[in-house]
Amino acid sequence: MKSESSPYIIAEIGQAHEGSLGILHSYIDAVAQTGVDAIKFQMHIAEAESSEHEPFRVKFSLEDETRFDYWKRMGFSLEQWKGIKKHCDEVGLDFICSPFSNLAVEWLEEVGVECYKIGSGEVNNFLILEKIAQTGKHIILSSGMSSYSELDQTVAFLKERNVDFSILQCTTAYPTQPEQYGLNVIHELKSRYNVSVGFSDHSAKIETCIAATALGADILEFHIVFDRQMFGPDSKSSLTISETKDLVISVRNIANALSNSIDKNNNESYSPLKQIFEKSLAVNKDLPKNHILTFDDLESKKPKGLGIDASRFQEIIGKALNKDLKQWDFLNEADLL
Repeated sequence: MKSESSPYIIAEIGQAHEGSLGILHSYIDAVAQTGVDAIKFQMHIAEAESSEHEPFRVKFSLEDETRFDYWKRMGFSLEQWKGIKKHCDEVGLDFICSPFSNLAVEWLEEVGVECYKIGSGEVNNFLILEKIAQTGKHIILSSGMSSYSELDQTVAFLKERNVDFSILQCTTAYPTQPEQYGLNVIHELKSRYNVSVGFSDHSAKIETCIAATALGADILEFHIVFDRQMFGPDSKSSLTISETKDLVISVRNIANALSNSIDKNNNESYSPLKQIFEKSLAVNKDLPKNHILTFDDLESKKPKGLGIDASRFQEIIGKALNKDLKQWDFLNEADLL
């Protein structure tokens, strides 16, 4: 993973390719135009990770009799995965993948993955974590279904093996509603584990990741789809290509702002503008010599510097004029007795 002051931004394809290699490669080209850092996939090898007894999370499929059948349709061969990785390299996208079996880890090592993403359902799967730990690669943990006690076990497991890892605050709800975001957990995770922390989003809204950036997220992850009306379990929880472009611009701008602190005690840069926008005292009517000035005689006019500063008006109330002044004349020290 690249280390940048700006959050590391990951666009997840997930199952949006619908088992079509052509659609998957179309996503790679489209995502490369959005400005994100990485594209993330899921490697499903049906026989290794599932069985015919696995229930559907959401009964959405019109063509798969079982969840196992769905995973078979979503799978690609090892050689096809190598081509996917090569395409990502060619367009400048980091290739990240979530394995769901030890066999998938073996395949990904052969493909050349540099970073593993652990989905919410695998955080306490110590068998696959042991397999990945042996690779020495960076791990990103998604904490969507984990309590702190469960995360504590996984963090201890990884630290015992000297694994470099990050944790994402995530809510396993599709699409996630504002009251479910858990943005407060970003700071809690940083304080508790002292590792890089990010936000995995399923809200289908760009403001969620913008808020996470402002709250210190080091990594942002979200699903991406050509159109939210497309078939698939994650479509309604995804951002579109156009929305992703807007998100990247916004996040980079916020990150830039956060990395450039403003010293509110130093306003020297505003000196020219203060001269224009701030005001000098003037009189609002014709006044004769020896007139005693009152609050009702005064007005403030731009620019600053042609009369007594308007901020000093209390000092001159009760003082007498040493000459006649016309309406709207600036009032200076030399005009006072």
